[in-house]
Amino acid sequence: MARLIRSLRRTLFFPSKTLFPHLQQLRQNPISLPDKLGLTQTSVTRNYISEMRKSAFQDNILRLLRNEIQYELERGPPKEPVTKFNSFTIDDQPGEQWITLKRKFARNEEIKVEATMFDGSVPSPISGDITKDNVQLHITLIVNISKSNGDVLEIMCSAWPDSIEITKLFTRTSEKMPAQAYVGPDFKELDDELQDSLYEFLDARGINDEMSAFLHEYMKNKDRTEYIKWMGIVKSYIEKK
Repeated sequence: MARLIRSLRRTLFFPSKTLFPHLQQLRQNPISLPDKLGLTQTSVTRNYISEMRKSAFQDNILRLLRNEIQYELERGPPKEPVTKFNSFTIDDQPGEQWITLKRKFARNEEIKVEATMFDGSVPSPISGDITKDNVQLHITLIVNISKSNGDVLEIMCSAWPDSIEITKLFTRTSEKMPAQAYVGPDFKELDDELQDSLYEFLDARGINDEMSAFLHEYMKNKDRTEYIKWMGIVKSYIEKK
């Protein structure tokens, strides 16, 4: 940085003939040149300094982006995302914050699970210290189980690193839904035995703690992939003239 400042000072206060032919001409013919170019010596200098600063800012941003991309690639290059998990197929569109898992169950059920990237966190049970290494990341799941007659059971879940937690469930039918439809109580308000039965209902369809652990590993890789891609897009934009 000190070298850059010294160089800048030398350039501004002791411009060479080869670098600043216009300034050299202004010294020799200060009256006729503005008439030809429509510029003054001061405006030429200011424009040059402005362009120089702009270029320096862009170069610094590009340097930081390149360093961050290189660091992420060296720390742990993203893996090629898998396309299946047990009986589920995975639809992962680059640039989106959701993935979709789908499967058929029995003869008349279509199951769709929409999972976010990490959308929250809580302190780890083993420590109340909220730091990068002492939190549990959260993933939201929307489980959609539809019957062939058009009826749908929708279940909202929280996916933690090693467990899944139901938070809400409600049904929709093929008929028009009321504007203020009743969607049931909070899941934890239900009878304990009923809660256990609903967890077993999901488990039978492959939506369980194993899926939750899988999604956390999957989203770690997706998060890094999307971050590196995002930095590359920003870098390309800044590089464009």
